[in-house]
Amino acid sequence: MANALLEVSGLTASYGPVLAIQHADLAVRQGQIVALLGANGAGKTSLLKAISGVVKEQSGSVRFEGVSISGRPTAEIAALGIGHVPEGREIFPQLTVLENLRMGAYLRRDSAQVAVDIDAVYAQFPILRERMHTLAGLLSGGQQQMLALARALLMRPKLLLMDEPSLGLAPLLTRELFATIAELNANSGLTILLVEQNVALSLKVAHYVYVMENGRIVSSGPPEKFSAQNDIARYYLGSRDSGLPISNRDHSPEI
Repeated sequence: MANALLEVSGLTASYGPVLAIQHADLAVRQGQIVALLGANGAGKTSLLKAISGVVKEQSGSVRFEGVSISGRPTAEIAALGIGHVPEGREIFPQLTVLENLRMGAYLRRDSAQVAVDIDAVYAQFPILRERMHTLAGLLSGGQQQMLALARALLMRPKLLLMDEPSLGLAPLLTRELFATIAELNANSGLTILLVEQNVALSLKVAHYVYVMENGRIVSSGPPEKFSAQNDIARYYLGSRDSGLPISNRDHSPEI
């Protein structure tokens, strides 16, 4: 895709003998929110990990700002401007909120501006300011997700990979989180590649959608293509007649 910030071409990767991604093609333009949807085990998390260098590709390529990042170390990829909010948050539970935020800026050398940016994320997430000296492991699930997102923003990413950000969150917190995602994109132009089980909310914020099944990209298009209930059931749940709700149905909520 011309003018793509991120371009994945023919990507194949595995965990040992298990093939996780098969010849995946995906592109993200500057300023877009792109949703990557699919059932559990479809390969979505593996694709994000391959982009950020956690999982090494066997074939194909990943290009960022027109330059190949295939095979580069994860820290080097992060330094180029790719932030990653992993599934399960992966905060440092024995560090305080403030220490976690500073870890997000670990690769930066502009300490004065880091302090300004920390104040900015405190403005975005006031509860983090209130709890800045609290151990991160003592935060609620929703607060930990805010911290994981804020920590990634401290990297000043050009592209943010978000993996299941609503995992375990109550519906109200999930809606608030998606409002924040849309606001970050609209106000700062942050480009986001979003993996998410909540299909309905993903379709509301996304500019473009890819669907994975068994490690392959099986469909793509604007969100309107998947907005009908029958299309969601067919592409996401695998059946028109599944009868399952479009929600975080596999996850117990946290407050």
